[in-house]
Amino acid sequence: MEIKIMGPGCPNCEKLAALVNEAVAESGVAAEVRKVTDFQEMAMAGVLSTPALTIDGEVKCVGRLPGKDEITAWLK
Repeated sequence: MEIKIMGPGCPNCEKLAALVNEAVAESGVAAEVRKVTDFQEMAMAGVLSTPALTIDGEVKCVGRLPGKDEITAWLK
């Protein structure tokens, strides 16, 4: 599973990264978590607002901070 956290490194982007890492650790799924700061890559994924989260290329949230329970559900 490939998870991308997209954003310029703002405080909410860092919070999202922490939530994703916690959810991955607790769920026990094998995942590669990567931060994306390149705006061209974000735009190619259809992300125009941050923070954003993609899982295996599918945009799960844009412009908001999801809860850990919501992230965990996406990992299943």
